[in-house]
Amino acid sequence: MKLYYMAGACSLATHICLHEAGAKFEATVLDRKNRTFSDGEAIEKVNSKGYVPVLKLDNGQILTENVAILLYVADQFPAAKLAPPAGAGIERYRLIEWLAFVNSEVHKGFGPLFYPEATEDLKKYALGNISKRLTWLNTNLGARKFLAAEHFTAADAYLFTVLGWAAHVKLDLGQWPNVKRYHGELATRPSVVTALKAEGLIK
Repeated sequence: MKLYYMAGACSLATHICLHEAGAKFEATVLDRKNRTFSDGEAIEKVNSKGYVPVLKLDNGQILTENVAILLYVADQFPAAKLAPPAGAGIERYRLIEWLAFVNSEVHKGFGPLFYPEATEDLKKYALGNISKRLTWLNTNLGARKFLAAEHFTAADAYLFTVLGWAAHVKLDLGQWPNVKRYHGELATRPSVVTALKAEGLIK
């Protein structure tokens, strides 16, 4: 497999899961300015949608979209328990429920804060919306260490990734102590540390 990623972007979630699973894979990073990966391929040639993550499968097929890629990785490496197997019942759907929440309510909520052309009103609205979601998350997370199970899953890799963006938009997670604790604990997980180092986000 080959992971196409951009340092610190949502593709970090896949990077974490691949390390968590002990997968053998290649990785190539996207240069934000010239829109070309380190192996020389242009982003539009790899994914016509123009964004990461992209996972090139061993058979040459291209898979895009975070939720699909995370579930694929989980299903290829069941021993890592990144997701309940298909047919496992409500537990599988609870994981998907969390992935959907992180994807549509938290991940996309940060979007306007990274757009240079976003107006102050739009940024204010986005911050208010994210705050509502994190307040809900703080209450429902409570003292738990993980989202969808008693152990680390793909949902944790995804939420850890997007929560990491808070510092870049000057959003203090300390307003949500359970969320801040959760993020801080995951930051010490070996697979997380390995992925962060690989992307040059920590030394």
